[in-house]
Amino acid sequence: MRDWWLRTLLVLQRPRPVFVALRDDTREAAADRSEPVLLVVLLAGIAAVLATGTAAHLNNDGSYSPVLIAIWAFFAGSVYGLFGYFAFGAVLHGGVKALGSQGSYRRSRHVLAFALVPVALSLIVWPVKLALYGGDWFHAGGRDTGGGGLAFDLIQFAFFAWAAVLLVVGVRAVHGWTWARALAACALALAAPVVLALALSSL
Repeated sequence: MRDWWLRTLLVLQRPRPVFVALRDDTREAAADRSEPVLLVVLLAGIAAVLATGTAAHLNNDGSYSPVLIAIWAFFAGSVYGLFGYFAFGAVLHGGVKALGSQGSYRRSRHVLAFALVPVALSLIVWPVKLALYGGDWFHAGGRDTGGGGLAFDLIQFAFFAWAAVLLVVGVRAVHGWTWARALAACALALAAPVVLALALSSL
């Protein structure tokens, strides 16, 4: 189990060996990495909900205290992360199966989870955001609407892009495929969150 905690960090520097290790999909191996997978999924979910428009307007009426915002981020992020883990994991699994994978749905979910480590890591930016802008991040028209806010948005986007690249790297490493085949297998899984976000923003 300790090896998988180390691999959770190693995936940011040397992703290929980490994803190759996912080829071992026995029940014992899957159990050993279940705790790191769960932690990454929950943290990535929290990071994702904090990046939404809902979070940006959460305290427009001033009814949310910092404690309530933290509770909302934890529970909403946990739900979002677990939903994404199973739903987008299923989309990824469908893509790799269509391209000839013989692997399990569980392994596809674990590939997705380790690819999400950069999204989970993006939470480290939040102490800086809060130190500079405080609660302005959670209501419209605050100090975060200028160039500083845009810079942080671009940083957040970079973490999500990093995760997308890791997903393609992971699928390629696990299956030993070409870059083109791995990208094709990931296409739906990469597009699905974008489509969902656009659909929710239009409501």
